[in-house]
Parts: sequence; structure tokens; C-alpha cells
Amino acid sequence: MSRENDKRKIIVIGAGAAGMMAAAAASAAGCHVTLYEKNEKPGKKIYITGKGRCNFTNMCDTSEFFEHVIRNPKFLYSAVYGFDQQMMADFLERNGCRTKVERGKRAFPESDHASDVTKALERSLREGNVRICLNTPVKSLIIQDGKAAGVKLSGGPEDFADAVIVCTGGLSYPSTGSTGDGYRFCEETGIETTPRSPSLVPFVTDEEWVHRLQGLSLRNISVSMFPVKAAKKKRAVYSGFGELLFTHFGLSGPLILSASAHADFIKDPEGYILYLDLKPAVPGDEFRERLAGILKENAKKTLGNALRPLFPERLAEVVAGLYLKETGKDTGEPEGVSRITVQGAGLTEPAAAAKLSGLIHAVPVRITGTRGYAEAVVTRGGVCVKEINPSTMESKKINGLYFAGEVIDTDAVTGGFNLQIAWSTGHLAGESAAADKERT
Repeated sequence: MSRENDKRKIIVIGAGAAGMMAAAAASAAGCHVTLYEKNEKPGKKIYITGKGRCNFTNMCDTSEFFEHVIRNPKFLYSAVYGFDQQMMADFLERNGCRTKVERGKRAFPESDHASDVTKALERSLREGNVRICLNTPVKSLIIQDGKAAGVKLSGGPEDFADAVIVCTGGLSYPSTGSTGDGYRFCEETGIETTPRSPSLVPFVTDEEWVHRLQGLSLRNISVSMFPVKAAKKKRAVYSGFGELLFTHFGLSGPLILSASAHADFIKDPEGYILYLDLKPAVPGDEFRERLAGILKENAKKTLGNALRPLFPERLAEVVAGLYLKETGKDTGEPEGVSRITVQGAGLTEPAAAAKLSGLIHAVPVRITGTRGYAEAVVTRGGVCVKEINPSTMESKKINGLYFAGEVIDTDAVTGGFNLQIAWSTGHLAGESAAADKERT
């Protein structure tokens, strides 16, 4: 038998971030690699990440990386330390993609084109002679004697291998081919999965005033989120600071996407109350004094007009309407804003001004759900980490079967962390599959 024919054969399912990296790592280790992808091109989801710019990682200190992982950070230690953020940047540079680091240590291709990240990966695959089969869905795994022996393709053909790496992604952005195939493979082979739900996804609310602010973006906003079922506010399930966007359906923006990573609508089907602090940078006493002065100077103006030094016009009117409704003074006008003046609302009194100040620091929004997988950056849940050896990414139940990327039950906040999880787990799975000397 020739040395070429003696090479270990690896099959990778899914040509996304994790799959392309797994294939690159396995081929670099001297294996014959076949990469099966159901789409017409590889890296389809990569093209839309970072609004088309591809925030491919975050260059924070690796020890800090895990603080940004929401679920199962310890599971990722071997993978991330074995192939960290700098290693990923170096990989792209070696393969023709110059990189840069921006605010928040977010790393991007220097060109601001996500396609350059995909091209770098494809270059590595070409150099490794990886066989890429596009428009080729995998129907099922072939398991023989407790070991992964290959795959069965849609239409009937079988392809045998020494190891199989599942990198099929989750359920987010189904238009990119993420339709949960990996979870089905697990169900068919007895591997446990955890419940799935959208994460890093916009929130939905029925509150009409939120919808009226559609298109308004606010920076330097603070939020705290509590389950509706909690009788009293206790410890927030999430607190954060950043930018949010009002939409026709509810709330979006980086701050809201991060909050959604901590929301579990399976556990809390009644939803959440999100408290918006519209002036978090100004301490309570200082803000109350400032607000009292503004109200006093504008006592004869309507409350909405009086608040315009503090907020954009539409938001000033909404805050006024919310306060007047809360105090029973709302006249029920279509836009929810009364013609009542500051003086007429009694807001020249210190106690009333303090109450308005309290509302501004904690505007309640009832969150009823999310926009679903179509708008979710990642999927929460997946292959249970207890089923996977974290040192190799190999299944503990089926020899020669590996997992990498979003299909696994681990996810992080925005900022490049989720893609780094894909690169790191993909690299570890590819190297581990190549190192396993067992033969079918």
C-alpha cells in the first residue's frame, strides 16, 4: 500500500467556520479530508457576520475570554488555549487576509470584507488538497461497532472514513443552511442534546410606545432584566451598558443582543421586565437636582417640551406620557402625551420631580419573546458537553465521532467570541481526528 493510500481519511460535515477550520487542521496534519456542504458555497454564514465585515475574534487576554462565554466556559479551556485568538489572526495573515483590531478589541479583516476571511480559509483548504463537495447534504452517519465509519449522503451514496467531524451549526439564520442536522444525527445515535432556543437576538414587546420610537438609537444606556414571575425585584439575570435600538417590534442593538443571551423563555415563559436607565452616567442626587432645575425653568411648558434638553424629541414626549399615565394625569391623547404643563402636573414640587427622576432611571419594558432563529446570531443549547471529551472534541459514546462549533451547547456574547469558539473547537477536532491512529 502506498503512503498516499495509507493516509488517514477524515470526513467533515458542514463548511462553516468550524468545519472549514477542522478540515484545514486535519489536512495540515497529513490526512485525506472530504468536506461536505449542503449549500452552493462554503462559509455562507461567515459572509453575513459583523454586518458583512466579519468580527472574526476578540483580542482580549485569553484568560479573560471565558468571562464572555455564557454557557459551559470551562469546557472550552483546552480548545481555546490550544488555538487562541492570536493564532487565528496569524492563520488569516498566513493565508492572505490582513487583520486589524478596533474598539472593544474586536478583530476584523483589514479590508472590512467578510469574504476575505472565507477566501483565506479556502486557500488553506486548497493547499491541503481538501476535497470540497458542495450542494451535497449528509443524510445520516454510518456507525459500525460503536465507531463512526462514514456518512450516508442524500440520494443514497455512502462514503467511508476513519473519523467524522460534525460541524453543522445550530438553528440560527436557517437561510444559511443551519437547520439542525447535527441534532438529528445525535438523536439517531443516542447522544444527548440540550433544549435549543435563539440567542443574541432582538426582543419583542407589545408596548406601543416602544414601537413609536422605531428607528431611534440610544447610546450609553443601562439596562437590568428580571423575570416577570419574580414577585419582587431581586438579583437581575442581566445588567449591562451600551447601545440599543427601538424597532417596530421591540428592541434591538448590541446591548439587547447581549441581554438576550441571558434570557431563557423555556424557563421563564411569562417573559421579562427590562428596566431602561436613560441617564446612567449621572448619579441620582445630581440628576434629581438637574431635573428639578429644568422643570422649574420650564414650568409653563408642556412636560414633553420641558424634557427636550435631556432627550431627543420623540423620547421626551414618550417619557412625559409614561409619567403622566403612571400618575393618573394622562389625557389619553393618541400619541400618549398630554398637553398638561409642568406646573399643571405638579412637577414643580420636589417629591414629584423625584418620582419622574426615578422613572427616567428605570423605565419598564415588558419583554414577551424574541424574533426567533431567523434573526438570532447563535443558537442556545445543542450537543450536551457531558457527551464530549473537551480535550479532543470526540464523542464519549462513539469513537471517531467529533463535534465542533455552534452545534455544541456553548455560546458567548457578541464581540467575536462565538466565532473564536468555532475556530478553536474546529481546530482541536481536526487535529484530534488526525492524531487518532485507530483504523476502521
